[in-house]
Amino acid sequence: MDTITLLGLAAAFLTSVAFVPQVVRNFRRKHVSDLSFSTFGTFTAGVVLWLIYGIAINSLPIIAANVFTLGVNALNLWQMWAYRGRAEGS
Repeated sequence: MDTITLLGLAAAFLTSVAFVPQVVRNFRRKHVSDLSFSTFGTFTAGVVLWLIYGIAINSLPIIAANVFTLGVNALNLWQMWAYRGRAEGS
């Protein structure tokens, strides 16, 4: 694997793993009313398009990052649905 691909994989890892703490926080609090569904929904749609692009150009860093990020953000969107209407601390 060349240096540029490794650089891309490192960037992909860091930007993708950035969403994991939010998902963990959601699970612990069971509260997401302070999150924007439109922001996460729009971002997730963009991730799907990046994934399609990565597949089209056969780019491992883009594919790997967006598969992982799609999974994490799908979980985040599910939490926003599952915990909707819950007040903080309930």
